[in-house]
Amino acid sequence: MRYFISFKNTFLLLFFLVISCGNGHQQKKEGTHTENNGVDISEKIVVGANQTNEYLPLLKNKKVGIVANQTSVLFKKDGRHTHLVDSLLGLGIAVKKIFSPEHGFRGKADAGEHVKGNKDTKTGLPIVSLYGKSRKPDAEQLKDLDIVVFDIQDVGVRFYTYTSTLHLVMEACAENNVPLIVLDRPNPNASYVDGPMLEMAHTSFLGKIPIPLVYGLTIGEYGKMLNGEHWLANGVQCDLTVIPVKNYTHQSNYSLPIRPSPNLPNDQSIALYPSLGFFEGTHINAGRGTEFQFQRYGAPFLDKNYFTFTYTPEPNFGSKSPKHQDEVCYGEDLSHIEAPKMVSMQWVIKAYQHCTDKPNFFRTSSFTLHAGTEKLQKQIESGLTNEEIRASWQKDLDSFKKIRKKYLIYD
Repeated sequence: MRYFISFKNTFLLLFFLVISCGNGHQQKKEGTHTENNGVDISEKIVVGANQTNEYLPLLKNKKVGIVANQTSVLFKKDGRHTHLVDSLLGLGIAVKKIFSPEHGFRGKADAGEHVKGNKDTKTGLPIVSLYGKSRKPDAEQLKDLDIVVFDIQDVGVRFYTYTSTLHLVMEACAENNVPLIVLDRPNPNASYVDGPMLEMAHTSFLGKIPIPLVYGLTIGEYGKMLNGEHWLANGVQCDLTVIPVKNYTHQSNYSLPIRPSPNLPNDQSIALYPSLGFFEGTHINAGRGTEFQFQRYGAPFLDKNYFTFTYTPEPNFGSKSPKHQDEVCYGEDLSHIEAPKMVSMQWVIKAYQHCTDKPNFFRTSSFTLHAGTEKLQKQIESGLTNEEIRASWQKDLDSFKKIRKKYLIYD
């Protein structure tokens, strides 16, 4: 009987490896490396999670913790996907607990909403929230684990909090001698480096290290940089293994098949997020409470003679209480423009210039945390143009690119 069980488990493992390895995303645009003319020039992109042959040996006979959300999946040839936790349990890996980031394990909580620890209804595994009372695993939560796996889709923008979660998980693992595996995924905003540099006087969960707003690294490369630059607390270094993405470069055209968070529903919102995300630090609505999050902006106090586009935010998935709920907002629809591959201040500048209540435009402390510097608000208030503001970033960007280059896994 023991031989039969062993044979059965071996067969299931081999079957799973054949099914999972080498399978990318199925939509024509998704997971494909293309040149600018859109011609397919390589095989399908294979995310780290799908490369089970690379990391299953590291998990065998280990007690495993998983940092994951709804994007932590393995893709199948038929276009479906299986959650990483379910897959590992099916293979007999001893997953002991789940750590969940902002928006929760299933990705349904509002931005900024505290997520409580509980149990996963499907597996019965305990869920430890990393976006509640604590954002860093403690020694007690790690003491019964031999290894931790981190697998979360990032979008490459500093104030998108999953890199801060990685930062704190790496610190905790380093401090408690627990190895960490990062299953890498493409960054849809990895083709450029841009935006204001974070000043260490303004660190927060929206940005913990001195990097520009758009840093042009996958989350695996980001982890390597945290280690290499000694940016973890007290200079500790994590025992880090990165499972790279196959058939990927930073210029690869990658369309996310799963919404990475409730208010980033599609490619357009993800591409505009680096620019429109600044509105989160103002009293302007950035499309929350509509189906066009980060693809429009507006407020009741923007000049209705200048802005002819209107919409009314209502509570919806991902935004239980949007700014200016049930109020007509005057603004601009960007859902059909070609999103620039840069951080553009043009829309924040335009909204400020045509605001009928300028003293209440900024939520100053929040805007500073989003920008990572007090300079940006002052530049906008003093009337600098988009081009002048962007030029002021260049020296810092050049310095960061030298650091970034040391940790690149992909071209």
